[in-house]
This record gives sequence, C-alpha cells and structure tokens, in this order.
Amino acid sequence: MLGGQAVIEGVMMRAPGMVATAVRKADGSIVVKKEPHVSPGERFWLFKLPILRGAAGLIDMLIIGIRTLNYSAEIAMADAEGGANGTPRPKSSGKHTAQLGLTVALSLVGGLALFFAAPLYLATRFFSVEQDPLAFNLVAGLIRVAIFLGYLGLLSLMKDVLRLFQYHGAEHKTVFAQEKGKGLSVDACRTQSRFHPRCGTSFLLVVMVTAILLFAMWDALLIHWVGQITVFLRLGTHLILLPLIMGVSYEFIRLSARHSETPLGRLIVLPGLLLQRLTTKEPDDRQLEVAVVALRAALGQDLPDAATMKAVTSQLISVN
Repeated sequence: MLGGQAVIEGVMMRAPGMVATAVRKADGSIVVKKEPHVSPGERFWLFKLPILRGAAGLIDMLIIGIRTLNYSAEIAMADAEGGANGTPRPKSSGKHTAQLGLTVALSLVGGLALFFAAPLYLATRFFSVEQDPLAFNLVAGLIRVAIFLGYLGLLSLMKDVLRLFQYHGAEHKTVFAQEKGKGLSVDACRTQSRFHPRCGTSFLLVVMVTAILLFAMWDALLIHWVGQITVFLRLGTHLILLPLIMGVSYEFIRLSARHSETPLGRLIVLPGLLLQRLTTKEPDDRQLEVAVVALRAALGQDLPDAATMKAVTSQLISVN
C-alpha cells in the first residue's frame, strides 16, 4: 500500500520495501534519498494481525516521518548556509539516532499533553459530568476536536506551512495517479483530487471519534468496578488504551477507503475529506514534479528525464 508525507520543500513516499524522499533545493534541482524499509508486519507475524498492524504501523510511520522531516530541514539549512552544494553535512550515526529518539519522544509528549491530557482536564474542570461515562467522553471528545481544528487553523495561517500543505496535496494527487493507473507524470497528477480517503488527517479524526466510544465503554466498566472515577485514573487507563484505539481506527480507515466509491463509503469518508480542505492546498507543477520523483524512486522506477519533467535535475543518494 502506498503512502507518504509532505516535508520541507518536498515529499516522502513509501512503497513496499522502500522509502524515498525528494526535496527541491534552492538552485531548482531535486535531491532524492532512498532507504530500504521493512515494515513491522514483514518483520514480525504478530503485527500482521488486525488492530495490532494499525498500532505498529502508526508508530513506524511516525519514526519515518520525523526522520524524513529532519532530512528535509537539513537540506534547507544547507541551502541557507550555502554549504556543500546544499547537501547536508554527514552526522555520526549514534548522535543522529539520539537526536531522532529525542525528537520522537518530545513529539509524543507534546501531542499527548495537547490532544489527550488537556481535554480530560478541561472536561473535568468545567463540566459536571465526570461520573457519566458517555457524557464526559462526548464533552472531552468535542474539546479534543476543537483543539485539533484550532491547531490546524493556526498552522494554515503560516506561509511556510501553506507550502507544506501544497506538497501534501501533491502527495495525494501523485498517489491517486499511480493507484488509478494513470502513470506518473505531472499532467496525469494535475487532474487528480487532492483529497485522499487514507490521509493521516482523516485518520486522526477517526481516532478522536473512536476514542469517544471506546473510552465511554471503558469508563462505564471502571465505575462499575471501583464505584467512582477520577481524572488521574482516567488519564492512566485511557493512555493504556491508545494503541487499541489507533488499531481500531486504522482498520476503519482501511475498510472505508476500500469502499470509498460506494454511497455509504462516500458518506463515511466525507468528514475526513472535508478536513483535508485545511491540511491540503492545490500544488503547482514544480511541487507535483517533486512528488512524482519521490514516488518513482520509492517504486524503483527510472527517474523522469528532462523532456518529461521540464529539465528537472536530480541527485540520487542511496542509503543501504
């Protein structure tokens, strides 16, 4: 299954066995980094099972996403400093691994604080529904969605993030062109939709809705067992349930994407597609070129020639 992510002035694409990141440099050329990748499900049979494959895949994509985002940032910094033809300086493996681990950890802590702990605190502090499982989780869920939409809205006002959202649109259009058998060219990608049912933005929305239902069921059991529930008990037990919620949400996204052309399927994926109006913007042809190069590299195809890609130059870095 194809997937990807927008990065700074570029796109990361993931195909079976390979991850490729293409970034537009200041001189107009495109630098491509390819990395062989084995998914958790290919390494361990346990992560092929429903629910577990979603939780493991999400963590895997988080690590890949932050690593490729860091790579694109290094390209941008090298361009700004005018060093080594815009190529990032080599880093020691141990230092780079430690930095990546710290970045992942801080991202997880920040995300959990903003989208997980804060809604629970606000629902407890300002609403008298703490002992009503469904009402409490409905209120907390609505607060979580409001924070999420506000966060995306603020991001969309930033010029650099707007370009990131354009590359996000380019990623979706390119994946659509490949999945529909239209071929990987700018002309083929340009006519595709920038709204994709398997988008990570849609996934996060499904996670929030799924959390309302599963957390409410769990809270009802806790109240039955212990008699009364506190915000700290909720925080601890809900945190443990997050992998389950991510796994269930992944299965839902996978199923709905498979049936997204049916009337019921279109209705189910509609909220996520509407949300992508915030997180994707129409890309220009140069951004589509980058996305096409990234997906071609991930699929092991020859990079486009100058006639096809308007004289785009590419430097290929293979990481073994």
